[in-house]
Amino acid sequence: MTSDSRLHLKNPDRTFPHQANLPRFDPLEHPYPSRRTTVYAKNGMVATGQPLAAQAGLDILKRGGNAVDAAIATAAALTVVEPTANGIGGDNFAIVWMAHEGGTGGQLYGMNASGPSPALLSYEALERRGIREMPRTGWIPVTVPGAPAGWAALSARFGRLPLKEVLAPAIEYAESGFPLTPALGKFWAAAAKSYRDGLKGPEFEPWFQTFTPDGRIPGIGEIWRSPGHARTLRLIAESNARAFYEGELADEIDRFSRETGGLLRKSDLADFQPQFVDPVHVRYRGVDVWELPPNGQGIVALMALNILNGWELSERETTDSYHLAIEALKLAFAAGKAHIADPSAMTARLEDLLSEDYAAAERKRIGWEALEPTPGTLPAGGTVYLATADQAGNMVSFIQSNYMGFGSGIVVPGTGIALQNRGHGFSLDKTHPNVAAPGKRPYHTIIPGFLTRDHQAIGPFGVMGGFMQPQGHLQVVMNTVDFHLNPQAALDAPRWQWMSGKQVLFEAGVPSHIVQALARRGHAVSIAADDGVFGRGEIIWRDAASGVLLGATEPRTDGTVAAW
Repeated sequence: MTSDSRLHLKNPDRTFPHQANLPRFDPLEHPYPSRRTTVYAKNGMVATGQPLAAQAGLDILKRGGNAVDAAIATAAALTVVEPTANGIGGDNFAIVWMAHEGGTGGQLYGMNASGPSPALLSYEALERRGIREMPRTGWIPVTVPGAPAGWAALSARFGRLPLKEVLAPAIEYAESGFPLTPALGKFWAAAAKSYRDGLKGPEFEPWFQTFTPDGRIPGIGEIWRSPGHARTLRLIAESNARAFYEGELADEIDRFSRETGGLLRKSDLADFQPQFVDPVHVRYRGVDVWELPPNGQGIVALMALNILNGWELSERETTDSYHLAIEALKLAFAAGKAHIADPSAMTARLEDLLSEDYAAAERKRIGWEALEPTPGTLPAGGTVYLATADQAGNMVSFIQSNYMGFGSGIVVPGTGIALQNRGHGFSLDKTHPNVAAPGKRPYHTIIPGFLTRDHQAIGPFGVMGGFMQPQGHLQVVMNTVDFHLNPQAALDAPRWQWMSGKQVLFEAGVPSHIVQALARRGHAVSIAADDGVFGRGEIIWRDAASGVLLGATEPRTDGTVAAW
């Protein structure tokens, strides 16, 4: 195969009655073993990785809330019932589709609620402390938490119910407790054992007090409560999050930071506001794929899809299909790691990175053999995901994270606020646009996705998992648009993850003859022993003609589609 090989679509005219506005797929065809099937509903839907959180969002829909209210309720509940992946002290991003009256057409909005570094964090300050690489834990990688302000901003702009009512289910779970689910218990135990070995010092003691009560790691099915978490959520609800940034919670964060050597201050919190931004997109086989602009890494998926637009892919399980996708992703990631930063520091223009000229030049670099990825030449000039939908046609793609599981390992005493470690994403190369600096947002891994066609919403989708996320987005879009898989099959299909250089990790379900053929092309292949490294995702598609919602959730976690 050479870079100008042409592949052909299989059954290009295949459609299904009443699904003309969706990517073509057969809803009954499912080529992969699965414990789940696509869920169909009409009035509302919430898809996420934890059953209790999904139910919290659905309850809000039934009380008269819209998709945005449901997303906030689900996100807040996830900070309680899935603390291994997100928390009140993390960030969130959203893509919101607000339908026009009557459900025909609508408008996409983006929200970036990722917090910047503290004013006291600078390259020079780190140099004085002898830090040559951003740490994973402790106060140094802690950035301003954006999640509470993100909830409040979405509620104020798009919500229908008061924030106090929307956060009530999360508060109830924190006060009354809930039983740990299997995947949650697995990740909780792994993190706790790692922290016992690696986290020493007074700044980490509240983490152990909060998440290993009485010195024990909660087991699967065991009830865990967090009264401090409930108090914090109640204060956020009553003050529309201002208590977190200007009031008593801000005072507690500031005090603990000063007492234990942190750089975060109340002034850093008070200065923060989420940003509403315009989503960016590429057109892929007639479908518009939407992501948020940097400092997130969503453009990596868009760049890869833009490169793949030069080929027509006939079948999923072929060596060519895998090879082309892996090579396109590698080149896109090389560009992303070179250029993505806080928008104020980026030297590359988005319109250049997403241009057809750039994609065409990158496409020419792809040949029969695996390449060593490097950034191309520009033209001159630990996470939870959820999707919601309501009867009116509104839909939300929402993602929230502390990063690397529980985050920094720092919990503010008595609050349940586990602080994120997003500063780990900074570079300490002074020449890099993503170098650490005061008041700057780092390269961010969490990305929500959305599909539209002809100005109509298809729906939200997302895949969690650090640097797996744009790779998961790429594979889900290809499964849906190129290979016509229904939503559940698109998530169930075995995945791959590019690691670095020519190294690619494959899930056990990838056919062995394809893995072997890719090895002959120069890919350094290996099979993963644990499917936990391939991300966890959710999808909700909406048929514009009938209004029927189609939901799917990840078999690699405890996910649920709650439908009405």
